[in-house]
Amino acid sequence: MSSTKILYTATATVVGGREGHAKSSDGVLDLQLVVPKELGGPGGAGSNPEQLFAAGYAACFEGAVRFVARQKNITIHKDSSVTAQVGIGPREPTGFGIAVKLDVSLPGIDRAVAQELIDTAHRDICPYSHATRGNVDVQITLV
Repeated sequence: MSSTKILYTATATVVGGREGHAKSSDGVLDLQLVVPKELGGPGGAGSNPEQLFAAGYAACFEGAVRFVARQKNITIHKDSSVTAQVGIGPREPTGFGIAVKLDVSLPGIDRAVAQELIDTAHRDICPYSHATRGNVDVQITLV
């Protein structure tokens, strides 16, 4: 991170791993973690790391698209959205990996312009995109 000037640091502590409890240092995030049934857990009330990553990436990516749009004097509709799907599964030769699919909705913007905003946000702006590049399969679709 030597080339990154840190402006904000989020801090969260988890006790108990995937079946534990997560809490941010400011207490705003305070939730139970539950292993989904698909991964052999009980499911039920609670979140999991993949949901948290999906929410973070979706929020960050939409913010990056809005940033690029502002630079180009393009107004983004208030109903624009990013839906992130984060999948987890075994990877070769060992361990687990994730894959991400982002569906971006930019109503009222010409498709070519919208695609340019998305491409620029992914390539140049979004820190989640920078962090995953070369490590995680990320598919982005303009819907």
